[in-house]
Amino acid sequence: MRLHPTLRHYVWDLCEPDEAANALESRLHIGLLVLILLNVAAVVLGSVASIATQYGQWLDRFELFSVLVFSGEYLARLWSCTADARYAHPVWGRLKFACSPMALVDLAAVLPFYLAFTQLDLRFVRAFRLMRLFRLAKAGRYSEASTVLLRVMRNKREEMFLSLGVLLTLTIVFATLMYMVEGDVQPDKFPDIPHALWWAVVTITTVGYGDVFPVTPLGKLVGAATALLGILMIALPTGVFGAAFVEELNNRRKPKGSRCCPHCGKPVE
Repeated sequence: MRLHPTLRHYVWDLCEPDEAANALESRLHIGLLVLILLNVAAVVLGSVASIATQYGQWLDRFELFSVLVFSGEYLARLWSCTADARYAHPVWGRLKFACSPMALVDLAAVLPFYLAFTQLDLRFVRAFRLMRLFRLAKAGRYSEASTVLLRVMRNKREEMFLSLGVLLTLTIVFATLMYMVEGDVQPDKFPDIPHALWWAVVTITTVGYGDVFPVTPLGKLVGAATALLGILMIALPTGVFGAAFVEELNNRRKPKGSRCCPHCGKPVE
């Protein structure tokens, strides 16, 4: 059982999930996760006119209850974050915490509710209230899979940026080629390179809506090359992610202090 020197440390441990969470912390995190999922369901059901008409009052009450809970959670994190060495300063530490990605997600989860009381255009407020779905992103705090995904993305960010850079370069190159080949034949479909970029994106991603396509033999050759290279380029970041996930899972499964084979993941004597 962990000792907490101050109430601030105790609240911080309650708010921030970790592997050493006790029964109370685990129940609190599960309760918040369930509340987040119920909020997402309420937003989806509230978009149905018949349900909103019949149960709108209950949905509004549930929204108020959720906002109070999430607001209290956000304020508790903001107050107790100085218990963490990263945010130790009473002013700049809290500001640093408030600007962290997950804290911004927490703020976005409750901000639409409070904007409804401002003098903003009601159409804008209604559209902004759909951002309540940001509450689903809060589930990342309590999901081990989300933690693994974020760690993989952080560890392989250089490889991912390199893959995305190559993919972006190829997209621009093939869009330019298609504009040069098909621009005079289909001026309505390929009037300029930005319009050709739409075709290049849907072709490289293998979506192929069929709304824009080449008609000349040379244009079809460029289109075929774009589609084939697109498959290869989409497979490149997929392979990077797959290998990173296997490596991360192997690291999580092996005992502390042991070494694992980088190929099979089995412990090395």
